[in-house]
Amino acid sequence: MEILFSSKKLEKLANDYKRCQKEMGIIGAKRFHTRLLDLYAATTLEDVRFAPGRFHELKGDRKGQWSCDLEHPYRLIFEPYEKPIPTNESGNFIWAQIKIIEIIEIVDYHD
Repeated sequence: MEILFSSKKLEKLANDYKRCQKEMGIIGAKRFHTRLLDLYAATTLEDVRFAPGRFHELKGDRKGQWSCDLEHPYRLIFEPYEKPIPTNESGNFIWAQIKIIEIIEIVDYHD
């Protein structure tokens, strides 16, 4: 899968493991890079649907975004780059047609 980044900071964290460890800690950096490797290895978003990390669609004001677990309580937030996001006749997103994503942020959105 192709991965884009919404900011230079996120791209630097993805490409510089030592810098990532400094900012996110050892566990946070390891999980962030593991999730990225899972996404890079996937052909479509469907390939990570049941992978470790609990990849899932978000609801409410974050509809159209996906999340996966990092070090609790932080989540990796990303969006399909396809516009519009592929949907079926019921309006559900078609994970198997999403081949490019953009990493938006790392955040604790539960506050």
